[in-house]
Amino acid sequence: MPSGTTSSLARLTLVAALVTGCPREGGPETGVVAEGTALEGSAPEAPPWTEHVRMVGRYEPVGPGRVRYGWPGTGLQVRFHGTALWLLVDDHARFHDVQVDGQAPKRLATQPGPRRYVVVEGLPEGEHTVVVRRRTEGHLGPTDVIDVEVDGRLLPAAAPTLRMEVLGDSITAGYGNEGWSRYCKFTPKTENHLRSYAALAATAVGAELSAIAWSGKGVARNYGGERAEPLPSIYARSVPTEPASRWVDEAPADVVVVNLGTNDFSTDGDPTAEEFVAAYVALLEAVRARHPQASILCTVAPLLRHDERVVVEAYIEQALALRSHAGDVNVRRIDLHEEPQGWGCDWHPSAATHAAMAERLIPELEEALR
Repeated sequence: MPSGTTSSLARLTLVAALVTGCPREGGPETGVVAEGTALEGSAPEAPPWTEHVRMVGRYEPVGPGRVRYGWPGTGLQVRFHGTALWLLVDDHARFHDVQVDGQAPKRLATQPGPRRYVVVEGLPEGEHTVVVRRRTEGHLGPTDVIDVEVDGRLLPAAAPTLRMEVLGDSITAGYGNEGWSRYCKFTPKTENHLRSYAALAATAVGAELSAIAWSGKGVARNYGGERAEPLPSIYARSVPTEPASRWVDEAPADVVVVNLGTNDFSTDGDPTAEEFVAAYVALLEAVRARHPQASILCTVAPLLRHDERVVVEAYIEQALALRSHAGDVNVRRIDLHEEPQGWGCDWHPSAATHAAMAERLIPELEEALR
């Protein structure tokens, strides 16, 4: 976008036009097409946006000016002086949250294929910060950001003061948390990781969250007793659906939450104590290697029956004892169990249950971050 171009809109039009499919009015003289309209030809030449825009969570460069990500909650932070922001993306996530200058987030709907979207326009002339993050998890496919365009000029985005990582399954991903009942089936519309317990708690303590979560994954075995690629085997990936991707540019987290074990024991074919404890210890070792100084908080909540939860918690305690014996004393178990406050799809926690879990997690994070 040419510097100094102004929007023809005099008001803020966050994402609503995207949802209704209305074309963007006016705009800069750069051939910008209507929002959500597929582009013809190849992707633009490498723009300078990667020098200023800060990625949130894990990502991987996949070409000149293009980055890819897929874990829930990943995205980008754009700080700029101007009135409007557009993104050129090839996206399979379907839904993102857009937060402008700390205001309540709005939903951005996307489609596969390179398309240019209005993120926000009609802002007052001046400095603004916009954060765009995936609501949905990686199995839907990756998000490729090709270009970031502003009606003004990009400014360097500030780094976070605190960082948090969470490892989990469908609960942490936010599976079905915006569904209407336990009987509705999953769709991307019903999943919003930004309303998960982890995202809410991270926001409350001022930490930027990186979520490594995939529905159905366990520590040693996945849902249904399936053994292929439990979460520890994909933990190192920068893009969850790409086995060859490896995350190497990670800044260490200040605190890590591990909420795994539900899928290992939720159906028949439970792992033995030896199998589960060994896998859990190996996972904690991998987490510690990436985050040498972080407090590691371990839980399994909230879907297991009481008798199952007691068994898994005992196994986790065994794993923590082994890590303590090895000299890692900054790791402990916490309890985030909450009785259901309504249900999301497929018997998953509702947004209200996630909020209650967040209230239990917040003091644990505050203690860990002291």
